[in-house]
Amino acid sequence: MSVRDVVTDFWVSEHITPWDIYSHGIIDVLTHKKTAYQEMYIVETGVYGKALVLDGKWQSCTGDEFLYHEPLVHPAMIFHGGPRKVLILGGGEGATAREVLRWKSVEKVVMIDIDGEVVEACKQYLPEMHQNVFDDARLQVEIADALHFLNTTNEKWDVVISDLSDPIESGPSFALFTREFFEKILLALSSDGFFAIQAGPVSPGELTLHARLVNTLNTVFPNVQSYSSYTSTYGRPWGFALSSQSEININPNTEEIDQLLREKPTANYKC
Repeated sequence: MSVRDVVTDFWVSEHITPWDIYSHGIIDVLTHKKTAYQEMYIVETGVYGKALVLDGKWQSCTGDEFLYHEPLVHPAMIFHGGPRKVLILGGGEGATAREVLRWKSVEKVVMIDIDGEVVEACKQYLPEMHQNVFDDARLQVEIADALHFLNTTNEKWDVVISDLSDPIESGPSFALFTREFFEKILLALSSDGFFAIQAGPVSPGELTLHARLVNTLNTVFPNVQSYSSYTSTYGRPWGFALSSQSEININPNTEEIDQLLREKPTANYKC
């Protein structure tokens, strides 16, 4: 493409490494705010639709968010087989809750997000992502600190999903990627429960965060499996990790999974 084809002067640029930048052309800023915890933009891009950007980092985009949210949610749900209670840490866009509530077995979902201003902005500007999931009676949203919630709850969860922003040292989620925090997750899980976490990029030049997270999880959980999904607007493959006390079969029977997906989830999420 020639320079003459460029049709915007506004770009959101994210430094992937000290030598690499991924830039997205922006055609509209829907909202911008410095909340009590982070700087938030919701923007309209030229190609991928609407996007949430926090502290200069691309979070998710309506054009390809399924490449992130589906692998974040469904492996844990599939391995459990019939989850009834699910805890989501973060997930302000509502897309993680949307995918969880596709499962007919789910009776209760609690979503804990520290930044209520981001959640409210996503409700207003990103209906394509949440698809009115906040109106589902099974979903309970708490604007709270995830660490405090885990310290004060006695409930056991079939699946816990960590959909937090990256652990930027000054950011609100930094303390939620530590061994001490993962130990609290283990205590909050049922004996056959699964913990899924977004675990950073897995491109060759950026493996450090993912490797550290997986190694930390291995000090807490007897079974940890790393996996990834290429997400277009991130410009590289994104890593996830699944952890449990139960064995994780990395060569599952695909026919059994197909049958499970036919029986348990709904075809589409509509409130």
